[in-house]
Amino acid sequence: MSDTIEKVKCLIIGSGPAGYTAAIYAARANMSPVLYQGTQPGGQLTTTNEVENFPGYPEGITGPEMMMQLQAQAQRFEADIRDGWITKVDFSGDVHKVWVNEEKEIHCDTVIISTGASAKYLGLDSEQKYLKLGGGVSACAVCDGFFYRNQEVVIVGAGDSACEEAHYLSKLCKKVTMLVRRDEFRASKIMATRVKNTENIEILFNSETDEVLGDGQVVTGVRVVNNKTNEKHDIEATGFFVAIGHKPNTDIFKGFLELDETGYIINTPGTSKTNIEGVFVSGDAADHVYRQAVTAAGTGCMAALDAERYLAAKDSTFEVSTSSYN
Repeated sequence: MSDTIEKVKCLIIGSGPAGYTAAIYAARANMSPVLYQGTQPGGQLTTTNEVENFPGYPEGITGPEMMMQLQAQAQRFEADIRDGWITKVDFSGDVHKVWVNEEKEIHCDTVIISTGASAKYLGLDSEQKYLKLGGGVSACAVCDGFFYRNQEVVIVGAGDSACEEAHYLSKLCKKVTMLVRRDEFRASKIMATRVKNTENIEILFNSETDEVLGDGQVVTGVRVVNNKTNEKHDIEATGFFVAIGHKPNTDIFKGFLELDETGYIINTPGTSKTNIEGVFVSGDAADHVYRQAVTAAGTGCMAALDAERYLAAKDSTFEVSTSSYN
């Protein structure tokens, strides 16, 4: 363990649109933010080839390029962007303590959590291959459905989110085949009825993905197995969507922050505040509804402003900066 404890006014845990936006606002407010990028610098968008729904990019932009630009913008205002990840926290006392890579100890006046959530995948080698290639595997219909207009796609899942994404895709795609592992949906009755009544959605119950098929570059189909009969057949498709849920990256905060039953951080409605004073949350670590880059960026702004006001209330010598609002 290091003998030197670093003291930080504003520590941001995690990058991505939420973390980098928080860093931009915190830096402009003279909060001298320190941001640790985490195990996936730039967050989930670094695995996205094309981003066409973020305001300000009329021609679209790649996810990695957008994250590099956001990082550069934060660094322009002298935000301290660092490699490494937070492996332990202690929010039990007046001082917010965190540890970097299980070694360096930092004491923070404020903490902004932007650790995001990771999409769950089936784990098939073929699925991961085309996911990494950007060749037709996605966990976000709202993000990527546009690229499959008038094409045939397959979606895996049985819950409300899967039904919502299948219905969204049905408005864009020629045909949507939905693979449901059991003989019924887990979704609410209203959502299940909606997809059942959608003409271009075909639902295959008791069906699982055996393999994602492709030509080495892009997806061309899906091999499906009936888990009752073990019969297999191929479905032609150019897109394979996985809608089996997300796991928020919040394990290290258990025991300190209030989490819901699936691990998302509970914030005070309309704010970024958590149950611990001086600790704020932004992005997909708390948002299980929208999960978009633009909403993550918005909550990153909120978290920085909430942290700024918190510091001003505690220390009369720290004034809220009007520059952070424009």
